[in-house]
Amino acid sequence: MLDFVGIFDKLEKALAFDSEEINAIVKDIGLLKALFKAKMQDKVPGWLQLITQDFNDKDVDDLIEHFRDKDRRKEFFKEYKEIEMLYEIISPDAYLRPYIEDYTTVSRIYCVVRKAYTKRVMVDRDFQRKTNELVQKHIGAKLEDPENPFVFIDKVTLDTIAAKDEGKATKVINLVKAIEKQAEDESDDPFLVAMAERAKAVQEAFEDRQTTTEKALAELFKELEKNKRRKQEQAEKGLGGLSYFVLCKLTEDGVPNAEKVSAKNREAFGRHPGWKDGEAELRELRKQVTFAVFSEEDSRHFA
Repeated sequence: MLDFVGIFDKLEKALAFDSEEINAIVKDIGLLKALFKAKMQDKVPGWLQLITQDFNDKDVDDLIEHFRDKDRRKEFFKEYKEIEMLYEIISPDAYLRPYIEDYTTVSRIYCVVRKAYTKRVMVDRDFQRKTNELVQKHIGAKLEDPENPFVFIDKVTLDTIAAKDEGKATKVINLVKAIEKQAEDESDDPFLVAMAERAKAVQEAFEDRQTTTEKALAELFKELEKNKRRKQEQAEKGLGGLSYFVLCKLTEDGVPNAEKVSAKNREAFGRHPGWKDGEAELRELRKQVTFAVFSEEDSRHFA
């Protein structure tokens, strides 16, 4: 008996079939085979042409560049998922044998593109069971865990990142993911959170072709270099991320005696460690911070 438990609900939605049509298809699996064959012949060859060197760095970079257009990527995801569900229903029928190699390749393409342009993807869950087993078997190893960042910007120098053997489009995606991952891991550092937002904006412009790959990469390296200098200055002052952020804001806003005000603010934060979770503590902290700022403003005016 065909193993299609849970598949038909998805197929019905993906292909816009109604229940009567689905029931008819179940009675004649030949219709599904014909549909699978048509899609493999009409849709897949163009994607296969993107792979020329067995998924080396150049192939991956070409895939990222080719699918940076959101509409093209959306169409690819839609078509692939329809093909995948058809495969899951038909398998393990011998009818599929002539298509196994091409289907495995397009599944690997999907994995690369999906991982590149989605913040988090659990590959084992994203593929249907039979497809996942097929891909695992043919590549001989578990697909790389996409939860891990591509580069560790807190452990390597910018020169090392620049020297990595990757194409420019791949670097753009990998650097954005690395920045976002570090900001997530150090969410109490407002500088990193702000940098992650700027990096995401760079990626949006890159995907919308509002900027070139070269300019996007240059902007990301500029952000990383700026953050590197910020960390050095912060370490020299012996301040945490939040304290240094407050000091910088006070200085930018022209608050007199910014260092002194910043020190008072650090004391206030220390007295109210639960300010993130409690409204009362947050109100009291806000009051003390405001007082520290205006006391210096007043002292300047009445000196």
